Amino acid sequence: MRAVLQRVTQASCKVDGQITGEIENGFLVLLGVEDADTREDLEWLAQKIANMRVFGDENDLMNKSLADINGNILLISQFTLFAATKKGNRPGFTRAARPDKAIPMYEQMIKQLSTLLNKEIQCGIFGADMKISLLNDGPVTILMDTKDKDNH
Repeated sequence: MRAVLQRVTQASCKVDGQITGEIENGFLVLLGVEDADTREDLEWLAQKIANMRVFGDENDLMNKSLADINGNILLISQFTLFAATKKGNRPGFTRAARPDKAIPMYEQMIKQLSTLLNKEIQCGIFGADMKISLLNDGPVTILMDTKDKDNH
């Protein structure tokens, strides 16, 4: 499972001109699921996202988490995070999970983050043509991959 966390002061998702999710201070999270991902990967990543300390404290140091700032999440499914770009100029997406696996994992991530943060998670629509707007704060952008969880 891969995630791109972008610290934002605002972010929104539109599908067919309608807003499906919108937040102010928090994370825009792009989430990619692959076939090899497990429930353990999902729980590890959700904990990391919920507890990531990249928000400014009173000394403007990155010491605060989403909970500390009462921040929000806009979660967007993003299979292109598993693009294979080694050969040619057209990326391949064979590592990305098919919808029958990816949709339940995406929905479980919504539930897990909601439980951890005790608030509603804003979302896009899985598989839709989404238009994402954001104001990246910093900019702070963090790449996470559950394959890294055993190494550190």
